[in-house]
Amino acid sequence: MKFVAFPRELQGTGASRRLRHSGKVPGIVYGAGEPVMVELDHNALFHALKKEAFHSSLLEMELAGNSQQVLLRDVQMHAFRPIVMHVDFQRVDATTRIQKRVPLHFINEDSAPAVKIDKCLISHVATELEIECLASQLPEFLTVDLGNLAKGQSLHVSDVPLGADTKVVLRGRKNPVIATVVNPAAEEVLPEAAAPLAKAAPVKGKKTEKQNKK
Repeated sequence: MKFVAFPRELQGTGASRRLRHSGKVPGIVYGAGEPVMVELDHNALFHALKKEAFHSSLLEMELAGNSQQVLLRDVQMHAFRPIVMHVDFQRVDATTRIQKRVPLHFINEDSAPAVKIDKCLISHVATELEIECLASQLPEFLTVDLGNLAKGQSLHVSDVPLGADTKVVLRGRKNPVIATVVNPAAEEVLPEAAAPLAKAAPVKGKKTEKQNKK
């Protein structure tokens, strides 16, 4: 994906506030050289942030007539308004080795035997994985094929296909589950209809004064 940034000359809280009031977003580009202060158009950035690829893939930034490859590293949002307050990018090249969270795209869930035959559900335990690879090999997403899952089975990190020079950052975890088959919830048993109330025995009325005299 491509986007345009502009050099930012003024710094400080007051300058950033004025920048935001003019519809711009302050940012910084660091790594592989000197840090550079930049500004971006707020609306263009806000719409780009809605795209999954903008968060997880290598980006092409045009700055002062030059094109650079960068990664989105941090976004600061307003506490309660849909306003981007600040953005950080990391400058990379083909030899830069990076760690980045990448979304998982699950496919063939409906055709899995667990779903198609046994009417089970498949729970997506993880929705993304942190991987380590060369910046030039960063995938936009990782594909997870659920098509062979049967009842009682799970998929683990080791089941996700990766590039030859790519590995998952596990941080002490051995081989975590990313998807598992869940038995369908038992159908709710409705309480049996209440039996009709037995007819109450007729209440004997009090004897009349005439009957008492007999």
